[in-house]
Amino acid sequence: MTAIKKPAASPRHRARELALQGIYEWRLSGSSATEIGRSTGDDKSLGRYDTGLYQQLLRGTIAQHEALGTLVAPHLDRPLDELSPIEFSVLLLGAYELTQQPEVPYRVIINEAVELAKTFGGSDGYKFVNGVLDKLAAQVRAAEVGA
Repeated sequence: MTAIKKPAASPRHRARELALQGIYEWRLSGSSATEIGRSTGDDKSLGRYDTGLYQQLLRGTIAQHEALGTLVAPHLDRPLDELSPIEFSVLLLGAYELTQQPEVPYRVIINEAVELAKTFGGSDGYKFVNGVLDKLAAQVRAAEVGA
């Protein structure tokens, strides 16, 4: 039986994966975005990724984590600090994109977040992420969601 080869991730998706991993690292270790970004930039085995998008997502999400957490919190069924580190990181990244990247359609942002949660999170974490980001999108992008 031949294994089906998964197509290579787009440079933008790969940037989101790396940003998620960096946010996760920040959450667990407290390393700065600069330290995490530098170590990622030095790693030549990471494949093709959009370095500008990666840096923007990593630095922006970490810099605005308190405001993003405040935005996400009303849509949660438990306190933010009780989320798994992956769910926490995916939600902050999705919230950052929803609020700071109006040029990216909200459906793309939610889909990317769901895919990240499927890849890195628990078995049903993606459903939780989808529900929370759907509610947040309706709040912060009401005109786009309503269209």
